[in-house]
Amino acid sequence: MTGYTMLRNGGVGNGGQTWMLRWSNRIRLTWLSFTLFIILVFFPLIAHYYLTTLDEADEAGKRIFGPRAGNELCEVKHVLDLCRIRESVSEELLQLEAKRQELNSEIAKLNLKIEACKKSIENAKQDLLQLKNVISQTEHSYKELMAQNQPKLSLPIRLLPEKDDVGLPPPKLLRSCRLHNCFDYSRCPLTSGFPVYVYDSDQLAFGSYLDPLVKQAFQATARTNIYVTENADIACLYVILVGEMQEPLGLRPAELEQQLYSLPYWRTDGHNHLLISLSWKSNTQNLLYNVSTGRAMVAQSTFYAAQYRSGFDIVISPLVHAMSEPNFLEIPPQVPVKRKYLFSFQGEKIESLRSSLQEARSFEEEMEGDPPADYDDRIIATLKAVQDSKLDQVLAEFTCKNQPKPSLPTEWALCGEREDRLELLKLSTFALIITPGDPHLVISAGCATRLFEALEVGAIPVVLGEQVQLPYQDVLRWNEAALVVPKPRVTEVHFLLRSLSDSDLLAMRRQGRFLWETYFSTADSIFNTVLAVVRTRIQIPAAPIREEVAVEIPHRSGKAAGTDPNMADNGDLDLGPVETEPPYASPKYLRNFTLTATDLYRNWNSAPGPFHLFPHTPFDPVLPSEAKFLGSGTGFRPIGGGAGGSGKEFQAALGGNVPREQFTVVMLTYEREEVLMNSLERLNGLPYLNKVVVVWNSPKLPSEDLLWPDIGVPIMVVRTEKNSLNNRFLPWNEIETEAILSIDDDAHLRHDEIMFGFRVWREARDRIVGFPGRYHAWDIPHQSWLYNSNYSCELSMVLTGAAFFHKYYAYLYSYVMPQAIRDMVDEYINCEDIAMNFLVSHITRKPPIKVTSRWTFRCPGCPQALSHDDSHFHERHKCINFFVKVYGYMPLLYTQFRVDSVLFKTRLPHDKTKCFKFI
Repeated sequence: MTGYTMLRNGGVGNGGQTWMLRWSNRIRLTWLSFTLFIILVFFPLIAHYYLTTLDEADEAGKRIFGPRAGNELCEVKHVLDLCRIRESVSEELLQLEAKRQELNSEIAKLNLKIEACKKSIENAKQDLLQLKNVISQTEHSYKELMAQNQPKLSLPIRLLPEKDDVGLPPPKLLRSCRLHNCFDYSRCPLTSGFPVYVYDSDQLAFGSYLDPLVKQAFQATARTNIYVTENADIACLYVILVGEMQEPLGLRPAELEQQLYSLPYWRTDGHNHLLISLSWKSNTQNLLYNVSTGRAMVAQSTFYAAQYRSGFDIVISPLVHAMSEPNFLEIPPQVPVKRKYLFSFQGEKIESLRSSLQEARSFEEEMEGDPPADYDDRIIATLKAVQDSKLDQVLAEFTCKNQPKPSLPTEWALCGEREDRLELLKLSTFALIITPGDPHLVISAGCATRLFEALEVGAIPVVLGEQVQLPYQDVLRWNEAALVVPKPRVTEVHFLLRSLSDSDLLAMRRQGRFLWETYFSTADSIFNTVLAVVRTRIQIPAAPIREEVAVEIPHRSGKAAGTDPNMADNGDLDLGPVETEPPYASPKYLRNFTLTATDLYRNWNSAPGPFHLFPHTPFDPVLPSEAKFLGSGTGFRPIGGGAGGSGKEFQAALGGNVPREQFTVVMLTYEREEVLMNSLERLNGLPYLNKVVVVWNSPKLPSEDLLWPDIGVPIMVVRTEKNSLNNRFLPWNEIETEAILSIDDDAHLRHDEIMFGFRVWREARDRIVGFPGRYHAWDIPHQSWLYNSNYSCELSMVLTGAAFFHKYYAYLYSYVMPQAIRDMVDEYINCEDIAMNFLVSHITRKPPIKVTSRWTFRCPGCPQALSHDDSHFHERHKCINFFVKVYGYMPLLYTQFRVDSVLFKTRLPHDKTKCFKFI
């Protein structure tokens, strides 16, 4: 206890023991460190020595620490898997290394190819630049040669005559007036545009004597005519309304003549003046009979031979519908062809010439000597004999039941009221018109009225008397709508009428209906026709027709159009080049100033149309039959086989006589932006596409943030005045191609289908060529027409939701087709495609052409359209029957013709493969 205390307190007595403890501790640490050093250094060396020396023993049993032979070490189970993995990884590494070397080699080769391609591109650019320079030089040389050989002619400077210029010296006899000696051509140059000055009837001295209704109708049509000008100094023609006068006449011929000669632009002889007398109520007025009209032309319905100057004066139709449009629903249909009466005639002759029959001579004796003055007695006897024979049911009455209408001497007066006469004509296949017995009476208003009424209700006119001058006879082929028989052949009339076939009767009735609608029906048609006759005679081309000015809706574009795999999957078929140059418009109509001279005979003597009655269009074709009334063009450009080659050459080029041509897509849409954008994107890369005209039919503008796709061609978004399906066929001025592809915004067509349709249309440019076919059928129980969309091997319509047609028909649809049809389309918001099919079939008398076997074309997943409504088909039934009433017959024609390409893959269900297809 004491020692412990001392040690703890550091006593001196224990100092040696403390030092020993510290020294022993250091020795232990040093020894421990030395021992660890020996173990960590020498043992590994010794082990390494034994492992390297003992393995050299010859006997395998003495190899204790060396590696075992073979795979003895891998016999251990958990080591075996590791060995297998090691071997597999080693093999893969070797393979990857080999591939890496191979890829490096390929990369080197591709780099060489890239360098070669870059050099080729540079060379090609140089070659292209050289070619462009050569082309530019060639074009420049060509223009120089053209300028040398065909110098460009500017429009001649128009030199107007002096106001008081008399012009040509007057002819010796005013009855010998013709255009060459009584008309001043210097006032009407080819480039004048045919300006017409119309005297204000209220300012005329005799204006108070004019019938108020006639004057009002004339002034209304003059205000809307495109040729009328208010500047009398530049006028080519001066028009004066001189009749019809109010009854009783309060103006003597001498007074009328004096007032005419006092007109401000009469210039002493009235050259380049046109005096128009419109017959409305009276059939006896011939105001200008004893009036010296100088060198002024006269247009009226009654002429005596002493006053009629052939090729100078104009026989016109009476003004029956003064201020009202004809009601198409009251006009009888053109079928059935044969009606109750074979022919009919009602009239009474108030005053007759002394007939040679009264001299007790036979008909043969009369023909041997001088011709009789009046054949009316023989006509009466012959017609009564036909009526009494009962071979055919005819009606011939030569005495009016009521007081006959006033008439000229030797003229057959009209019986009854107009409504009663029309009811009889509706029951007559033919309408007899007996010309006046006086050979000096060239035409009378009474005969013209009979002709008007017969054409109006579809009774084919039979004119007895070849000496008569029918309205506009020098420019219309009346033999296509009427029969003109000399009076001596009255005994053969019955045989002649019975020999006509039903097809001939229907053709004549249809042509007569066309003539009536175009030239006779209204004040507008009469005034337009009179001006067209004068303009055509002096060989001035028609004014350009009005086009709809497209009001573009601003929109943003730039969205990259994607590629629809269905659109691009054309296999090895090369559809043609995608246009990278600016859009190529169709050549404009360039024969305006020469057509009237070169085609004068054809237009006047063979064309049933109005010899340029209406303004010409930029792409004027000449169509057969009824359509020739717009024939101021040279015809549809013929497209045939040319240098298109075969196989790949045919695929890559259009060929034909017009090897370079494009088409315009017109797409109607209404507030379906997503569907519209998808449809526009599907047009990306479409060959021969000129531009896309989107007709925005909604009053609500597109969304401001809507990004329109960039498809490589211009997209024109057109704003419309109202929501109307008729806007689809407006002749927009932005459409610069003849070919129009009308397509719905939800239509789904492949590029190869579109191109095939375009090729087919180029071979049949006057027809509708498209994809969805439909047909009409007669409903026997209800005695009406039906619209049918079921699959059929026969069709009569091709819907314009996916069809090609000529822009010419857009003008006809918008400006010429009866307004009642467009009103029906607006009322139902339906049937515009049926209306277009009716129009084209009526004009061409040809059915449309269906291409490919597809019957539907709607895109999958698109919102339902109007056609899915239950009332859709009922409205289309009504439309067809209404259109038939307007046209007077069913113009649609059936066809079993369908065009398929040998390159087009047709897939038909097994139960729908019995249709014939033409390749």
